[in-house]
Amino acid sequence: EDTLVYLVPEAIFTRLFDEFEEFADAVEVEDKTRVRQAVARREDANELMTASVATLITREPVTVAPEISVREAAEKMTADGVSSLLVIGPEEDNPELTRMLGIVTDRDIRSRLVAEGLPDTTLVSDIMSADLISIDHRSYVFEAMLLMLRHNLHHLPVSKDRLPIGMIGISDIIRYESNNSLFVVRSIFRQTQVEGLVELKQAVRDCFVRLVREGANSRMIGSSMALIGRSFKQRLLELAEAELGPPPVAYCFLALGSMAREEQLIVTDQDNALILHDHYDPAVHEDYFARLAQYVCDGLDACGYAYCTGGIMATNPKWRMTRSQWQACFAQWIDRPNPESLLHSSIFFDLQGVWGKTEWADQLNDFIARKAKSSAHFLACIAHNALLRTPPLGFFKDFVVEKDGRQQDSINMKRRGTAPLADLVRVHALAAGSRSQNSFDRLQDIIDTDLLPPGRGQNLVDALELISMVRIRHQALSLEAGDEPDNNVLPERLSDFERKHLKDAFQLLSHAQKFMKFRYPPVGRGRG
Repeated sequence: EDTLVYLVPEAIFTRLFDEFEEFADAVEVEDKTRVRQAVARREDANELMTASVATLITREPVTVAPEISVREAAEKMTADGVSSLLVIGPEEDNPELTRMLGIVTDRDIRSRLVAEGLPDTTLVSDIMSADLISIDHRSYVFEAMLLMLRHNLHHLPVSKDRLPIGMIGISDIIRYESNNSLFVVRSIFRQTQVEGLVELKQAVRDCFVRLVREGANSRMIGSSMALIGRSFKQRLLELAEAELGPPPVAYCFLALGSMAREEQLIVTDQDNALILHDHYDPAVHEDYFARLAQYVCDGLDACGYAYCTGGIMATNPKWRMTRSQWQACFAQWIDRPNPESLLHSSIFFDLQGVWGKTEWADQLNDFIARKAKSSAHFLACIAHNALLRTPPLGFFKDFVVEKDGRQQDSINMKRRGTAPLADLVRVHALAAGSRSQNSFDRLQDIIDTDLLPPGRGQNLVDALELISMVRIRHQALSLEAGDEPDNNVLPERLSDFERKHLKDAFQLLSHAQKFMKFRYPPVGRGRG
């Protein structure tokens, strides 16, 4: 590029740098360094980002062997003053190693022993919950909270090297509680009618604003909002099944796009679909699932999750397919990409099961990851598609804003910021064979595979965090002012700090897009 170079004597440069902050900011090393420092300042100020679940542990876990009786277990629970026990035993394949086999709680004793009329000599292993969910001791407090909410857990074992070092409960999370998403989710599942869910719209907005006020980062805010959105879907599906009766065949309700990536904000629409059992017969079963989809999508719209203008919803028969049909559909998109399928890739390649046979979504994600990684042609096509949305920087690195219409002089921070970043990260993630959905998790997978030059992955992490937070704070400020939030930010209303670092972040995105253009050339030219 054309460049104007100033030659400044070292002594003068050093004096100006030391005495004038504006000069120091203007010449400070590189945009990536400034963005890293800006993000680091936010992380340092945010206790939730440094507090691990290990800080919540107040005592060692109480454990028992699987062969003791429930009576003995109950006596131990009483003696130790606990409401749950971890069941510890040898690995099935390697008896020399010990692992967590399950958990037994006072609720298990009530519902699986007393209510079933079993004797108190029944073995603990017969009534324990074997599908044990635990969390690593290095995980953050907010991750534990989300995990407990997602799986409706009251007890969560904390492990180190696969062995338990403690147990935390909902009360521990509440004691440490830093945002009210916990209470919003609880309120969602207490509602018995759609009207009750609709009344929680303001609570969701208040939760979003509180998260921003308390310094949560974009990962925490996106995860919390996605959790709330997923809870609305789950409760609506429960209510739908209660009204329509049990489903005639098994199904999986999918969340797509930002909810699946756990990057949902307060301004969002709904993207969803249905995976149906291969025994699905349209002539027999279509009416049920059409009514189920209509119930859920109408409910979501009433709760603040607007209908998708592109029709990417389970109410569209096109997006109600059997497991085999979905797999064939993705295979065709990858083997023979076209403009329509490439457009869908920005939504459908981010999917998560939220209800029903959620393992079907995991299996579909595995299929996509395996197949996409091995198709250089597909990767080249989606890379080209991801370059269609560029950051809003002009030739002289000034902001490019909308020139007319209602959004004049603004930047759409989703269309020109977070969306092109998510698109770019998705391409690299598919090339790396990542199974992750969240963009930050995908970036870590990408960094681990050395697919990018050293430092480029961390640059994208920082750019995504900074751009996302500008968008998030804009929406929170709108809500506090009593305005309807949107994605359109007026640069003139940003602080000097935000404008400077936002330009740096957009510049990192621009560099990353240039690299992607050469990393995935059309098959037949260069590499690939």
